[in-house]
Amino acid sequence: MTIESNTSEKNTADIATSEPSNPCKREVAIEIPADVVKAESESVLNRYQKLARIPGFRKGKVPASIVRQRFAEEIKNEIVEALVPRYFRQETQKQNLLPVSQPRVTDLHLHEGEPLTFTASFEVLPDFKIAAYEDLQISRLDTNVSEEDVENALHNLREQHATYSAVDEERPLADGDFAVIGFKGTPKESEQNADSKPVEVDEVMVEIGGKNTIPEFTENLRGAKSGEQRSFEVKYADDFSDKRLAGKSMTYEVDVKDIKTRTIPELNDEFAKELSADFNSLDELRNRLRENMKAEKLHEAEHQGKDQIVEELVKRNDFPVPEAMLDQQIDLRLERGLRALAAQGMRTEDMKRMDFARLRAGQRDGALREVKASLILEQIADEEKIEVSDEEFDRELEALATQSKQTLEQVRARLTQDGGLDRIRHRIRNEKTLDSLYRRSA
Repeated sequence: MTIESNTSEKNTADIATSEPSNPCKREVAIEIPADVVKAESESVLNRYQKLARIPGFRKGKVPASIVRQRFAEEIKNEIVEALVPRYFRQETQKQNLLPVSQPRVTDLHLHEGEPLTFTASFEVLPDFKIAAYEDLQISRLDTNVSEEDVENALHNLREQHATYSAVDEERPLADGDFAVIGFKGTPKESEQNADSKPVEVDEVMVEIGGKNTIPEFTENLRGAKSGEQRSFEVKYADDFSDKRLAGKSMTYEVDVKDIKTRTIPELNDEFAKELSADFNSLDELRNRLRENMKAEKLHEAEHQGKDQIVEELVKRNDFPVPEAMLDQQIDLRLERGLRALAAQGMRTEDMKRMDFARLRAGQRDGALREVKASLILEQIADEEKIEVSDEEFDRELEALATQSKQTLEQVRARLTQDGGLDRIRHRIRNEKTLDSLYRRSA
């Protein structure tokens, strides 16, 4: 609860509710009776009298007038902290309002012998009627696994287990060879800025003529011999996969250190056995690959299908979202992103230099979609009477315990303390609802 200093004199004898421009915002003006304030004031004052240590007086014998004068601000704060949250909660319950944000308290007035008055502004869930969803349809991915798919997977496996041998003869690089190179890449002078830095790689293998090799590397290294140096420029396309290089020009100085050829293992029963003791033949390997690829395609089809359902639900239902919920979701998205960066090795000091205002702005649209989807699915769950069983809830907690290497009791205690149990039950319920919509759209 945020309590601000008095800004103006305001007298109210009862409760008032207003709806400013933010449709989710509510404001209540509350008056706490003078006798209630007096009783609380005397209770706090008595407690301070018993504990106060003031030179010239024995502990517990300080006159009330001196305690009230000496600790005026502290006593006032305790009265406010004791009464304001309680009466705010009572009045919101009386008006059937469910706050989803911490209240901001203003116009607070506390004077001896008078009622305590204040205004509290907060946000509530939007009031909207769910649009029709029974006719939801999705375009499904093809989940069939062809023989060509299996053969391509086998080819990739063979390439992953290939061996590389140095070329003994002194000859130039040709298509199909692998050049062992080191290089330094420098941004074009006209495109350099404060963040421009050379790129240096000590050793990497490049396939001459390979489908994943940048054409300029193939063209300029083809014909080179071990020990030679080549210098050339690469102009990257605007849609290049590495955004750091997209649309830029780099000058590369390349040292050819060695030439190697690749030997791919034969496709037979022995290859299957070398991959894993689970396989006794090539046919068993083929079947396992087919099963795994089928499972992956089904998973991807379900993921895309559910994304389509969410997009359509959000499109059909237009309603305002509380800023507090939106800010919380942005925080969660940023937290996930920062954890991912930390896992990739980014240092804390580098994270602190990031432009968080820009990052938050970039997360807003995604967070808005997620909050809306959650509120929509919650309404559908109510209509469909979808609930989370104790068994389902316990399974989720057990999975969290295993993941965090904690006992089930430790996980439950931690989540109880920070309110996480309700969030988990809410998430499981929404996931069940989305599962139901996905199966129905089949």
